[in-house]
Amino acid sequence: MARSIGIAVGPGSDVLYLGMDFGTSGARAMVINEQQELVADARQVYGAEASSGWTGAWERSLGELLGKLPPKVRQAIASIAIDGTSATSLLLDRQTGQVLAPAKLYNESQGGAIVKLAQAIAPASHTATASTSTFCKLLTWHDQGIWQEAQQQGHQPVLQHQADWLASLLHGRRTTTDYNNALKLGYNPGADCYPGWLSSQPFAGLLPAEVFAPGDPVAPVTPEAAERLGLPPHCLVCAGTTDSIAAFLAAGATEIGEAVSSLGSTLAIKLLSESRVDDAKYGVYSHRLGHTWLVGGASNTGGAVLRQHFSDAQLLELTPHIDPSQPSGLDYYPLTAKGERFPINDPDLPPCLEPRPEDDARFLHGILEGIAHVEAQAYRLLLEMGASPLTKVYTAGGGAKNPVWTAIRARQLGVPVVPSPQAEAAFGSALLARQGYHKSLR
Repeated sequence: MARSIGIAVGPGSDVLYLGMDFGTSGARAMVINEQQELVADARQVYGAEASSGWTGAWERSLGELLGKLPPKVRQAIASIAIDGTSATSLLLDRQTGQVLAPAKLYNESQGGAIVKLAQAIAPASHTATASTSTFCKLLTWHDQGIWQEAQQQGHQPVLQHQADWLASLLHGRRTTTDYNNALKLGYNPGADCYPGWLSSQPFAGLLPAEVFAPGDPVAPVTPEAAERLGLPPHCLVCAGTTDSIAAFLAAGATEIGEAVSSLGSTLAIKLLSESRVDDAKYGVYSHRLGHTWLVGGASNTGGAVLRQHFSDAQLLELTPHIDPSQPSGLDYYPLTAKGERFPINDPDLPPCLEPRPEDDARFLHGILEGIAHVEAQAYRLLLEMGASPLTKVYTAGGGAKNPVWTAIRARQLGVPVVPSPQAEAAFGSALLARQGYHKSLR
């Protein structure tokens, strides 16, 4: 069951909050003050050794990121929260911290036999049955006898997500997680517990025993970590989250009906909803955020289609010739190749980018409008599934920088569309750290 505890944190109003984001190729640290203003930040690339030992690369990056922050900043940090890539996980000894199995990354698909085993255990269409889920990775370790052998050798194996493990290097506890990271393990955030189909398994002892709400206080840094990393001894470590949830928090959406559209190579949407929505057919599932739900889905349309047809220079040249208040007269479904997942689930859906007009500006207009139409269709589908009505959209990613595209999207969506004030996941984790500090004072 999710737990929340209170921990006294050092006095003083001039406190800072640290968020750390561990992504696919590097890590980022951002420090904010009480007014949620950025005070300091640092970046760190993992380096070549990551491919031969991810945990070593992450641990080194943790120390080097903190080392890049000014000593005065580090000594003022009251709390820390860390996000990691969803479903990146490892096995370790809960007593010694020894890594017992190499980390499996977020995008590592497990074999077909493992997926079938997951489908036989978990409810139909559960997100834990996806080939890249934490649950399938746990089943692989079970099927290969990894944890059983470690146990026979006297170890006490436990599963940890990337964010959990990194936090454990600071607070020393190795049985904690948060309910965002635990979702793809099978945790039920609505009931605040592991479901019976999971807790009855022979490997249930590997599940993190303490599941916190993201941002809840967990424990202060250990004296050893404080001395080694230059942190104050009262510095609090808070429960983290996944990188995508942290990025959503950074974007600024806080009210029911507000959403974030990430317009990068593809289109990902997340909507704050009163109701939970899950539909594996479209890859739609909900993360819990306090008393609300964050409903998400992803389309294969997006900026990669623009890259297929236009250079940056061409986009800059052609965009001013588009009137966003007028329709292009074209009916496109922009894709780089056949196949769509959401809002249409059709692996054979072909791209529709014809007819192509002679005027390149009109062709660009049609593509921008087509992507906006897919985005609007996606939000309508979430509403039909039972999610809250859309009221406002924040935009993250490269698409946020194009005001003409923003105007086209606002016309299609029928709600205000604004750029996200922040797009860095580390900023969202810093907000969680701030939240946890204030909770600890209650």
